[in-house]
Amino acid sequence: MARVPAPGVPEVLAPYVTAVVPYDLDMGAPGVHRGMPGTGLTFELPLGEPLDVSWAGSAGSRRRTWSCVSGLHTRPAAIHHRGYQRGISVTLTLRGARALLGVPAGELAGELTSLPEVAPHLADLPEMLADSPDGATVTRVLVDRLARAGEPGPRADVGRALSRIAGGGQVHRVADEQGWSRRHLQDLVRAECGLTPRDLRRVARLARSRRALVVAARSGRARLADVAAAAGYADHAHMTREWVALGGCTPSTWLREELPFVQDVADPAGASWEAPDRGGRS
Repeated sequence: MARVPAPGVPEVLAPYVTAVVPYDLDMGAPGVHRGMPGTGLTFELPLGEPLDVSWAGSAGSRRRTWSCVSGLHTRPAAIHHRGYQRGISVTLTLRGARALLGVPAGELAGELTSLPEVAPHLADLPEMLADSPDGATVTRVLVDRLARAGEPGPRADVGRALSRIAGGGQVHRVADEQGWSRRHLQDLVRAECGLTPRDLRRVARLARSRRALVVAARSGRARLADVAAAAGYADHAHMTREWVALGGCTPSTWLREELPFVQDVADPAGASWEAPDRGGRS
């Protein structure tokens, strides 16, 4: 299934990049922004001053950096700010990790790293943005990288399995569909994305509920019970427990803190994880 490019993303990058979002935000006062778990990898390119980031509740992970790459994770990141944030945020699919960063997403799960550490071929991006601070600079560099990339994507059957699990498929059913044992499926999923199938389902469901919550709030119909049902939770209480476990806050708290600053709530659909059956380039 072809992916429709997100605004600002060239068609050639559509299977690999789901968002390139410039931001210039005035939060009014110093604080901490939550980086919520999702099904895409992100790298942040701050402008003006380095990004001050850590895993929530882990002071030892705190770092200041001109680029921050984070793989899939099951806890929130904490972005410390002085009342404003300016930069460009890029979200990659799992195929995008291989094609553009040069490593499988599984190697980056639960990590906060930088472009020089994980993708030296992109290490000049922050310096380039200092001279030309816009999303077009980022997409131009990524298109050039894609043209040079030779990393293979995940097998088509692995991509289908990832898509089914993220969509809510039960592990035993997905394994049966592919003719695999549950153990084999678990090993393949962990190797490709760095999460267990169960955690991949949880993170994908959280991402669906976050999108639904933003859409409902902006339309004036933010009933949490409806959002929970639409995202695949058993009920409102189930959704709240999962939000606290994965995001460190309730949906209502997140909505109150973040809605004024949310610019893009896109999260990769499972289809973007599927490699072509002919074994095409990632």
